[in-house]
Amino acid sequence: MDGEGKVINWIKVAHPWAIPASASPALIGFTYVFYLSQTGDIEGMNWNFGLLGILGAIIFHLAGNLISEYHDYVSGVDIKEKTGPERLIVQGLFKPKTVLYYGYVVLTIGVLLGIYLLVNTGLPMLAFGFIGIISSTLYHRFKYVALGDLVIFISYGMAIALGVAYVMTRQMIWSTLLVVAPTGLLVVAILHANNTRDMLQDKAAGIRTQAMRLGVEGSQVVYQTLLLLAYLLVAVAVLLGILAPLTFVTLLSFPLAMRNIKLMKRATLEDLGIIRFLDTDTAKLVLLFSLLLAVANIVATFL
Repeated sequence: MDGEGKVINWIKVAHPWAIPASASPALIGFTYVFYLSQTGDIEGMNWNFGLLGILGAIIFHLAGNLISEYHDYVSGVDIKEKTGPERLIVQGLFKPKTVLYYGYVVLTIGVLLGIYLLVNTGLPMLAFGFIGIISSTLYHRFKYVALGDLVIFISYGMAIALGVAYVMTRQMIWSTLLVVAPTGLLVVAILHANNTRDMLQDKAAGIRTQAMRLGVEGSQVVYQTLLLLAYLLVAVAVLLGILAPLTFVTLLSFPLAMRNIKLMKRATLEDLGIIRFLDTDTAKLVLLFSLLLAVANIVATFL
């Protein structure tokens, strides 16, 4: 396995292109707490714990990528004919067990970091840690029975931002859930685009994703709904006074969202290859949308 000797392959096998899916919700939680602290709604921030929370979210995410990479291979989900990102086990660059062990080493680092935050904050970290471990180690099981979208929304769309806000303040700031929900929906759209593209191969492997249950047309409707609802929820948060009006700057990312929606609408069962990189394009949307929202949270405190 020559590939195991190359550092770049150890990076690539963890699917680092997907980091926006975990870093973005964490960043939203971090900047929302900053916004609340500057407007006087909360006091006593621990910025270092916030940064560690962001790092922890990324570590758990990468661990989940590696563990899922192993299970997708041994379950026959990942094959040479499959489109999308490189699959280094399929290419013979890594032994399957090597990737699995790699994943658990990364997960162990995340758990140790979580224990540190638990000792220095409070018991609610146990719940966040439990969600992180379950989503990292058992996500493939949920995905195979059409529950992957729900698990991703709960763990990435909700728990990450709420957890970051908690370690910074030692408070459960429930409004964080509405603030991060738009990013969470876009993260689910990454998965949905991936599963729509792979539905034929997934069917052959004997698993059943949400995209397979919906079919191509149903998946197109869901993908469009996820993207459009994200922008609608920003408006709801502004109207409720939870976010500042400046957060409408997220509309600058709307042209990219519409381009992705139009591409998804062009997909057919006979030509799913047309959306082979839509998951990556959706990850770019998540990153752009979240950066705009994060910057708005910071700048709004000075206006």
